[in-house]
Amino acid sequence: MITGEIKNKIDSIWTTLWTEGNTNPLTNIEQLTYLLFIKGLDGGELKKENEAEFLGLEYKGIFSDMPADFNEVQKQHWPMMRWTQFKNLPAQEMYEVMVNTIFPFIKTLGGKEESAFSKYMKDAMFQINKPATLQKVVTALDSIPMEDRDTKGDIYEYLLSKLQQAGTNGQFRTPRHIINMMVELMKPSPEDIIIDPAMGSAGFLVSASEYLRKNHQDLFLVQGLNEHFHNQMFYGNDMDTTMLRIGAMNMMLHGVDSPNIDYRDSLSEENKDIDKYTLVLANPPFKGSLNYDAVSNDLLKVAKTKKTELLFLSLILRILKFGGRAAVIVPDGVLFGSSSAHKDIRKEIIDKNKLEAIISMPSGVFKPYAGVSTGIMIFTKTGTGGTDNVWFYDMKADGYSLDDKRAPIEANDIEDIIARFSNLQGEVERKRTEQSFFVPVDEIREQGYDLSISKYKEVEYEEVEYKSPEEIINDIQSIEEEIINELKSLKALLKG
Repeated sequence: MITGEIKNKIDSIWTTLWTEGNTNPLTNIEQLTYLLFIKGLDGGELKKENEAEFLGLEYKGIFSDMPADFNEVQKQHWPMMRWTQFKNLPAQEMYEVMVNTIFPFIKTLGGKEESAFSKYMKDAMFQINKPATLQKVVTALDSIPMEDRDTKGDIYEYLLSKLQQAGTNGQFRTPRHIINMMVELMKPSPEDIIIDPAMGSAGFLVSASEYLRKNHQDLFLVQGLNEHFHNQMFYGNDMDTTMLRIGAMNMMLHGVDSPNIDYRDSLSEENKDIDKYTLVLANPPFKGSLNYDAVSNDLLKVAKTKKTELLFLSLILRILKFGGRAAVIVPDGVLFGSSSAHKDIRKEIIDKNKLEAIISMPSGVFKPYAGVSTGIMIFTKTGTGGTDNVWFYDMKADGYSLDDKRAPIEANDIEDIIARFSNLQGEVERKRTEQSFFVPVDEIREQGYDLSISKYKEVEYEEVEYKSPEEIINDIQSIEEEIINELKSLKALLKG
């Protein structure tokens, strides 16, 4: 979450675009994302070039050779393509270089037409139409430090938050620290095949890639694993081409060369994925309903419903390999809903697979964009059952206030959640009055497969001793007598 100077700079850029007539928030995010991508692309190339020079190696990067199909104007612009030169150009020249050369170049990334990025950039348009506005935005963006991957991710997240503030085209955004917590809980491995079937801006995939960079640096030294990381590890589906573009740029700026990002309705018959992935990380949409006709028939076999949150759980069970794991955010209704469909999906996960944990999150986690209460379900696909004791955690704080301001606070359960989930053996003796505890699967079955934490958590009441009614009345009388005496004193002072 960004604050202070960087936040003010992004707000200033946003105001510049808005006052210049660009009032569609999604369009503005797209345009800023293109510019951030161009800046990040040059920064990444400079780093690789410097490393190669230091090691005495030859490096052929994106800007090493001018594309053969460049026209005369583009050839003249070639020396000004990189951000380090581009940012210093006069307004009119900057605009011409952007429209005629840089933007067409990045749409195909110098000829790599099969990349996830170029696939969804083909119909993209550059829509900052005033040279002076472009220059203002470029100058402001250049002053924002983006060498740190976390800062880069925070900027993306803050830009996306503008969608909900504008009240249109809202994307249900998952806070970055919640995404990171879920990734830490699941501990992706270099061999995993990871998917987010409703990826949005690819936050879960980016976080998983960063976790692997931090915890498995050796994977980049092994040819097969390095290739797997860049080409076969990350998958994402979405039905919004703008979000696909933003997600693809997000992945590439975070060092994943060829993520498998597709325009696809994950719930439809067109999605043929079965037993394909080893890890699902997701916050599927849970607003609105679907027509039965639009949904894959095999998903309806598990739970006959139009509710997307239930259908996505059915989908996740289908697309996971046996032994594959999932961490999924669901609305509280999934955990205790009494309809046949709600019970059927819970029964499927508990009886035929292995439900491991339910983390109950406070409703303020998604404010100011939504006030819905949610939980995280963690389970493994087995096909043969295996649920024995389910771990429950009552999350009360996530490091931010639970009102619309979401200001940073000290109270934060995230580290405790990660530490306890990583050592479940130490949770066995925990009491139901504590923040986390186990519940045997037989008890869950007896409760109709209800997974709400309130069903099992015990509240410890402290006995409070009160004064007798007679003592209370006497105290009140004493106070009244004192007030009357004070009033008499005041009257005497006024007369005197």
